[in-house]
Order: sequence, then structure tokens, then C-alpha cells
Amino acid sequence: MTDPTSRLDRRLKPILDLLHRHELVDGLVRQQDQPRKGLVEGLVHRQHLAQLGNALGKLHAADIAHLLERLLPDDRMLVWSQVSDADGGDVLWDVNDTVAEALIARTDPQRLVAMCRRMDPDDLVYVAELLPADVRSRVYASIEQEDRDWVDASKRYPEDSVGHLMTPEMLAVAETATVKETLKTIRRLGDLPDQMDRVFVTDARGRLVGSFALTKLFLHPLRTPVAQFMDRDPASFYADAPAARTALAFERYDLISAPVLDAKDKLIGRLTVDHVMDFVREEAEEDALLREGLRGDEDLFAPALFSARRRWLWLFVNLLTAFVASRVIGVFEGTIEQLVALATLMPIVASIGGNTGNQTVALFIRGLALDQIKKDNVGYLVRKEIGIAAFNGLIWGCVMGAVAWLLYGNPRLGMVMAIATLLNLVVAAIAGVTVPLVMNKLGRDPALGSSVMLTFVTDSMGFFIFLGLAAAVLV
Repeated sequence: MTDPTSRLDRRLKPILDLLHRHELVDGLVRQQDQPRKGLVEGLVHRQHLAQLGNALGKLHAADIAHLLERLLPDDRMLVWSQVSDADGGDVLWDVNDTVAEALIARTDPQRLVAMCRRMDPDDLVYVAELLPADVRSRVYASIEQEDRDWVDASKRYPEDSVGHLMTPEMLAVAETATVKETLKTIRRLGDLPDQMDRVFVTDARGRLVGSFALTKLFLHPLRTPVAQFMDRDPASFYADAPAARTALAFERYDLISAPVLDAKDKLIGRLTVDHVMDFVREEAEEDALLREGLRGDEDLFAPALFSARRRWLWLFVNLLTAFVASRVIGVFEGTIEQLVALATLMPIVASIGGNTGNQTVALFIRGLALDQIKKDNVGYLVRKEIGIAAFNGLIWGCVMGAVAWLLYGNPRLGMVMAIATLLNLVVAAIAGVTVPLVMNKLGRDPALGSSVMLTFVTDSMGFFIFLGLAAAVLV
């Protein structure tokens, strides 16, 4: 079986070679001293652009988006200039928000309108939020009223809700319909929408009463009412429901698509597995970066000054927490001067606490994301993590205490090392539980800056516990 990554690299290689060749040839032409240098340079440039446009025309929009995200800014804009209007909107939908904003900022408004008016209305919802107000107005004026109403309706829902992810493309029939009438409805559609695996059934008021697999139509006589074989309790979701929980249901029940309802149980859209997968991937990437104090849509190739400014907040927080930790050490300067061994041992206590805390944070963030942590079980989980930390602290504290004793020949120093390790692991577990739970309670992403806050707690408390015990026992 072909590796998808290798296949994508092979598809992109001709374009990367073109960009490299364009850079080399353009440099050689500029170095030449000839009367018609400008004319030659223009002809060579147009030839390369034509080749680049032909190569891009053979790629899927998602592949072009991946290519743009891995290119340096100048090459990125060169490639973007040759993307067709037919693919441009889908490319903007596929790239991350930071890259999309940079492309939009340097694109002619008329071209943006031409790109966006070709998009599916459910995809346009995402891109429209990034467009300048005047361009967005021109795009809305250029699309059908039905599509405009859909975009406006979708914008009313939060970005992390089902309503923001749903699509208007669905197949619904009345509960009085027969197999024959349903087949006629399908034929009138021409092409079935993507991930169309089920037909939804509604009553006279448009409320969902059931659904059935598309294959059922081929297994029953033409005059059979669909109500006879439909599922009267299908998996469905309200438009204002959190998308994260809906993603869990898609995984649990192996769904390909599902109906979306409003507060009155009226069928208003359809949620498909491709949109759910996109949401899950984006959330995973964002959480991985947020844990380190970075924005989820960070552009790897953004200008250095721009990226530096975006990291200032958490660097500032980190500096404050590091200053507090240093002041903890400063309080015990006299103790450290009397026993230099403390300076070499205290980073070990802080480090092992940080490792324990990171493990607990990772488990609790995952449990919250999977909706496994509830009021009725959180107490047990907290006690379990503290118990694990105490057990590990007892075992490894004894190990580190014995090592410190052997290295420095001081049994009391070994005892201090053992007790400090035990206590800091317990503190780290408590912090690892508290940080994500508090963030979740406040309605914030539990991954947001969790590693920074955890490092602050484990370092400060590790130093304080170890040096405090040393001051009480050894000095």
C-alpha cells in the first residue's frame, strides 16, 4: 500500500522543482548584462508562471493548501497568484487561519469575490469571517439568496458548535413517502452530496421522525412506505450542541452523517464525518500548541517579529513565575552557602515533580475532551492520582535519598531528599488535577498554558519544600 505522505510528496515535487528552477534562472538572468535584459527576464518569468499554473491545476485544493503552509512567504505568494479562482476558495478554507489571513490581505478584492462566490455555503461560513467587511458584503451580494440565508444562519452558532459545522446538503422525504417517490426525489437531485448514506424522514411540520440507510431503497418493493422500515430513533444532534461531544458520538456509533435539529426538533441541516474529522484535527493541533503557550493557528513561516509578538504573553507569564521561583531560592541563600550539595540536588526534585504533573495534566485534559470526567467520578480520580504520586514518591524518593546519601555521605541529606521528592510529587499531582479542572470550569480550553502553570507550581514548591526541609534538618 502506498504511503499517503510519500504520495503527496511526489505530487508536490514538480512544483517545488519549478520554484527552485525559477529562482536559479531568475538569478542568472539578472546577472547578465545585455540590452534586452528586462524583456528576457519578463519572458522567463511568464514561462515559469504558466508552468506553475498548469502544475497546480492538477492538484487537489487540500494539496495546494498543504503546499502553501510549507512555503516561505515569497514563494507562497507566487504559488497563490497562480491558483485558479475555482480552487481559491477551497484552498482558503483548507489552510490555517493565519496563512489564510496573510493570503487575503495581499489578494485583490475582486479576485477574492470571484473565489468565494464559487464556494459551498457551509464552507463559505468559515472563510467569510476572515474577509474584510467590504469584500464580505460583495461576496454576499453575489450569491443566491438561499445560500446567503444559510451563511447568516450558521454564523449565529459558536465556532465549536454543531450548527457551525453542519451543511445544508441533505436528502429528506415526508413520512408518507414510498420507496418509488423517494427514488424520484433522488433522481431529481442529479448528484448525491458527499457522505450521503442516509435519508431523513420528516413530518408535515418539518420535524425529524426517523431516518434510514440509502441501501434500504433497493431492498423493498417500490410501493412500500418508508415509514415501515425507517429507524424511529436515529442519532441526531441539536445545532447548539458542543461539536467535541458530537465527535465522540460519531466515533462511538461509526456515523458517516447525522441530522441536525433546532430547538423545536425541526430538521435544519446535516453533519458529515469529514467536517467532524476536520474539527477534531484542528482541536488536537490547537491543544498541542496551547499547552506550550502558543496560538493554535501559528504559522511556521510567519515573519520573525510577528511570531515573536504573539509569544510575548506567555513568555511574560513564564518570566513572572520564574522570578517567583528564584525568590524562593533567594530566601534560602544562607542555607545553600552552608551546604553546596543542595544546589546540585534541588533541580532533581523540581524536575521529577514536573514530569509527574505533566502526566496527570495529559490524562485529565484527555478525560475532559472525551467527556469521561464528571462530578460523580472526579473525586475518585483525584484520590487515585494523589495515591499514585504518593506511591511513586515513596519508591523514587527512597532511591534518590539513598543516592544522595552515597554521594555526599550524609544520611540526613538523604532523608531530606527522599521526603522532598515524595511531597513534591504529591503537590505536582494536585496541580496536574487542579489546572485543567479549573480552566474547564471557567469555560477555557484546559490545555491553555497548562505546562507554564504546572512548571511554576512544581519548581516553586519543589525548591521551597527541599530547601525548607534542609534548613530545618541540616543547618
